Amino acid sequence: MAATDSEGSMKSIEIFLPMNANDGTPFPDTMFDRIENELNETFGGVTAYKRAPAQGRWKSGGQTQGDEIAIFEVVVHRIDRGWWTWFREELENRLGQETILVTARDIEIL
Repeated sequence: MAATDSEGSMKSIEIFLPMNANDGTPFPDTMFDRIENELNETFGGVTAYKRAPAQGRWKSGGQTQGDEIAIFEVVVHRIDRGWWTWFREELENRLGQETILVTARDIEIL
């Protein structure tokens, strides 16, 4: 997580990435290392939860589907929505996904 020099409100951005391609083939570790490095270089820090993947579930066409997911988190002062839209679309293309979930929430650094 990127640190801040002053106390106050910041934004936590989380990116939820599937660990496997749509056909079930695991993505190589290098794919996640590249994303982690890109976020670290862009934001000065990143937290990656990828060793013990979380489970994502959703309903589609009346059936429950699921993925093992990795979560990447960065902390920023403000959100550049244009950059995040571009990065989400880039990840969707790289990973062959219809949608990558990217969320933002307010946090307070204590």
